Amino acid sequence: MSRLDIIRIDSSGRKNCQDEVSDEIPLTIHLDGKELLTLLCSPDSLKEFSAGFLYSAGIIKSINDIGTITIDSQKWISHVELKNKTDTQKLMFKRMYTSGCGRGVLFYNTLDLLHRRKVNSNLKIHSDKITELMASFQNSSAAFKQTGGVHSCALSDGEDILIFKEDIGRHNALDKAIGAALFKDLDMRKLIILTSGRVSSEIVLKVSKTRSPFLISRSAPTDQAVKLSGDLNLTLVGFVRGERMNVYTGQERIIHE
Repeated sequence: MSRLDIIRIDSSGRKNCQDEVSDEIPLTIHLDGKELLTLLCSPDSLKEFSAGFLYSAGIIKSINDIGTITIDSQKWISHVELKNKTDTQKLMFKRMYTSGCGRGVLFYNTLDLLHRRKVNSNLKIHSDKITELMASFQNSSAAFKQTGGVHSCALSDGEDILIFKEDIGRHNALDKAIGAALFKDLDMRKLIILTSGRVSSEIVLKVSKTRSPFLISRSAPTDQAVKLSGDLNLTLVGFVRGERMNVYTGQERIIHE
């Protein structure tokens, strides 16, 4: 975070003061020595971000596919070397511009869209526990309380929050959380994903890579996110505020008595 001198105007008048704002950097990912893309993000957890992005894009299948990740914090370059070298020019991916703030980019494999694997999980969670987890989730965000300029994402085992990440982009926060889970060797098929941001179809596509059965948000989903979640048999919950929530798909996994 950066502290800046500003002028604040409110009902009491005008005054000089300081404000904290979120830091933003352009991170360029180099894959096997070739530039893949540049993403705007917060300058923390960049190794996790790099691994999570490559995983959610389908470029790697596990953390074991990565040989090394080296972050150049002077030029903001993430150098990723895979154990099995690949030709980035021949990757079967298309580039999709996301609905996130700024110029977000999502890579997706057209075969993944044609052969979507449904989530097969018997995990269930009580609605009271969702309320409790979301309250804990929101209280974890120190950067948001200070700046109001970041999104958050967490992974939970249904009892406690195991991983918590923040970023200026909601897609980035999710990738950072996924990357952290990969480094910790967590089985995301048994975890719940919580997010502060709007749930759009590209967020659901990223979550589908984890095989997690739950995506829970404080905000709203789009119609395509709901449709895709239904197709994937993913439990999608939105507008979790206080004791209220909307369950859009996969209602059978939510217990309410």
